[in-house]
Amino acid sequence: MALKGVKVIEMMGLAPGPLCGTILADFGAAVTVIQKIDSIANMMDVMTNGKKILKINLKTKEGVQVLTKMCSSSDVLIDTYRPGVMEKLGLGPESVSRINPKLIFARLSGYGQKGYYKHKGGHDINYVAMSGLLSLFKKNNEPPFIPVNLVADFAGGSLMCVLGILMALLERSNSGKGQVVDCSMTEGAAYLGTWVYKSRKLPIWQGEPGTNLLDGGAPFYGTYRTKDNKFMAVGAIEPHFYSNLLQGLNLTEDDLPDGNNERKEKFQEVFLRKTQEEWSNIFEKLDACVTPVLEMDAVDTHECNKSRESFYKDSDNFIVPEPAPKLSATPGHSSGKRAQPKGDEDAIEILQGLGYKNNEIDDLINKGIVKADKKAKL
Repeated sequence: MALKGVKVIEMMGLAPGPLCGTILADFGAAVTVIQKIDSIANMMDVMTNGKKILKINLKTKEGVQVLTKMCSSSDVLIDTYRPGVMEKLGLGPESVSRINPKLIFARLSGYGQKGYYKHKGGHDINYVAMSGLLSLFKKNNEPPFIPVNLVADFAGGSLMCVLGILMALLERSNSGKGQVVDCSMTEGAAYLGTWVYKSRKLPIWQGEPGTNLLDGGAPFYGTYRTKDNKFMAVGAIEPHFYSNLLQGLNLTEDDLPDGNNERKEKFQEVFLRKTQEEWSNIFEKLDACVTPVLEMDAVDTHECNKSRESFYKDSDNFIVPEPAPKLSATPGHSSGKRAQPKGDEDAIEILQGLGYKNNEIDDLINKGIVKADKKAKL
């Protein structure tokens, strides 16, 4: 696997941090999650499969010492805390680099490590709003709708942070030194939208939001309800795709009224005449950029995804995506297929690997510095 041998510390945080660690784990990295003892957030993490877990009381000197030892022998630390928290623990980048100059310190936060908003709280909706992109998700003078928490949390956060880590690992192979990856979810979301920012001068963005080619203004680029209350996605921008769209709908140009809104209404009327399956069968034979809007609980059954084995079912029978992209020589293997940690059985093995003696481990457990499975053998 591409990242085999890379040791990662993931400071327990909300979803962007766990996905960042999961992507690295999927491609072979050994990821250890540092959780707070008895934190409610621990129970909210659904991405611990394939990772080890160590619960530490970082309010104690001994707990900080355990984490310091881990930093001395790791390659990457994913810091999901607010700016300054790791410094208060004595484990900021400057301190850690003195004990491990090769460590890559990846800092994943809402507004970055410097600047006016660095200490301000927020969530995906705030970061995507501050990136400028949320202003695009509106139409008919209605308030912007919320694009789930994909844009800032996972695209601008998790994926951009992974990108930074991989570039830092590549650079380290030349210099032998680690560096700080300062990943602001706000900046990451904005960077994700670079094409949109740069293309605003093009004719496709000259109207109000919701009236343009790619944001719902065009009748040949949108979604339509079907007879069985499902949906079809239409992206027939180019003339040959549009021609095939009309063929599939059994329409000609003469059947269509003038004006985008009027044509939309006509398309809506026609799509309501058949079920999603019926339309899918029709457009399966036509290259028209028309596809069903698949539901998450059935996405793995469509032939497109089934033929590429794009999804699998985990131990709880939930559908989960396979790692992407697919690498020909060193493919990823979903950490979700590996056992999910139960209880605190990893702690003793981790501590032993750090060089702690059995009596020292027993002392850490008894003092509540770390939490460990009492049944594990010292």
